Amino acid sequence: MKIVLPLMLYAVLSSSALAAPVTYDIDPSHTYPSFEADHMGGLSTWRGKFNKTSGVIVLDREARSGTIDITVDIDSIDFGHDEMNAHAKAPDIFDAAKYPTATFKGRFTEFDGDRPKTAKGDFTLRGVTRPLELEIDDFKCIDHPMEKREACGADVSGSFNRGDYGLNFALDMGFKPEVELEIQVEALRRP
Repeated sequence: MKIVLPLMLYAVLSSSALAAPVTYDIDPSHTYPSFEADHMGGLSTWRGKFNKTSGVIVLDREARSGTIDITVDIDSIDFGHDEMNAHAKAPDIFDAAKYPTATFKGRFTEFDGDRPKTAKGDFTLRGVTRPLELEIDDFKCIDHPMEKREACGADVSGSFNRGDYGLNFALDMGFKPEVELEIQVEALRRP
């Protein structure tokens, strides 16, 4: 009995250690939040992305839980069109000087096995915070051959009404308020 109890305690502690949450830092060179928005009431769809993103993901795949804390640099907006980039940063659109970042702070809410499928949280844009749900597709983790540590990646999607965040430019001219998000994200396990 004196041997069995310590062995049982060791087994419990070992399994708890294996289920510990793991922290991943967003890889800014492989993470690009992109979006689609209406131009001129259906004349075309404008697509853009943000080139600077940072953040932390904490994931416990065994416990099926975790958190997300992402910050996007609004000044890094990129439509592939210099004039549009400059206008998007202006006070009548994103107002990057007053609101330099957009953030998402949330948690994983649905899993398929040990892979996260849905995240819900608070999305802040132009100083307005509202709930946002994100769908997670193609989640995968590998031993990164160049970084020599675990890397996880996914394609993430969601949508929101930009008018809800005070992003009202040209809505009075018939532009549609819906914005579709398509985000490629990769993160590296913290050493």
